[in-house]
Amino acid sequence: MTSQIKTVLLLALLSAIIIGLGGIMGGRTGIVIAFVIAMIMNVGSYWYSDKIVLSMYQARELSEDEAPMLHRMVAELSANAGIPKPRVCVIPEDAPNAFATGRDPEHGVVAVTDGIMRILSPEELRGVIAHEIGHIANRDILIQTIAGVLASVIVSIANFMQFAAIFGGSSNDEEGGTNPIAAFLLAILAPIAASIIQMAISRSREYLADETGARICGQPLALAGALHKLGVASGQIPMQNGNPSTEQMFIVSPLFGFGGGSMANLFSTHPPLEERIARLQEMSRQAR
Repeated sequence: MTSQIKTVLLLALLSAIIIGLGGIMGGRTGIVIAFVIAMIMNVGSYWYSDKIVLSMYQARELSEDEAPMLHRMVAELSANAGIPKPRVCVIPEDAPNAFATGRDPEHGVVAVTDGIMRILSPEELRGVIAHEIGHIANRDILIQTIAGVLASVIVSIANFMQFAAIFGGSSNDEEGGTNPIAAFLLAILAPIAASIIQMAISRSREYLADETGARICGQPLALAGALHKLGVASGQIPMQNGNPSTEQMFIVSPLFGFGGGSMANLFSTHPPLEERIARLQEMSRQAR
């Protein structure tokens, strides 16, 4: 519930930034155009999210004959979560990782790398699958798309404000215009703030997927053990075809393992692994 409330508040904050920029800029038509463009770009990627990312990572769908244990896990855990069984894909990567995609539970996909199948125990792999099914059940692709639309609008408005400030334009004539220096600084800071908020939303959804996954698999410590192994491996085995634009989709960041200061965490799409593991351990203690 805390993660859900935090997500709503962060989305509201993104909306407030848009309203604030719109009030300063005074150009309602420009905001509408920015919204339309952002909607087309982000909703298009949302609708075809599974095809885009699976193609990007050369993922191949696995039949039940090829991976019967994996299919049994997915079927059991999706039933526990109350959603249709997602498709199951494998990514030809030695780096151990996994992600979920699909615009809704009816079009869900769980993808795992070759590497993760080799280093995790069956219980740990089950915890990872439960985490990814948690993302699908919580409709995180939709949440991230909404955040992407709002952030894109902020960037579009900020770019216009920078252009107007540089060339002396003013769009708030009724109030005698705006300070071009203040507008320029705001236009620089607003996209940075939007990016930080968007990453905070991603971190909140990771915590929620951990909680959901631990609940539907019934083994918080198995997921905690998997996260520890994946965190160690992520610093040792680089992802060959990793793309920073899809970093937030994976269960652990392909770019970072353990460690990192508070500033790095601020600009990370994932919460610190140490904190995620500690929360899962606390869930296990409370369940005893």
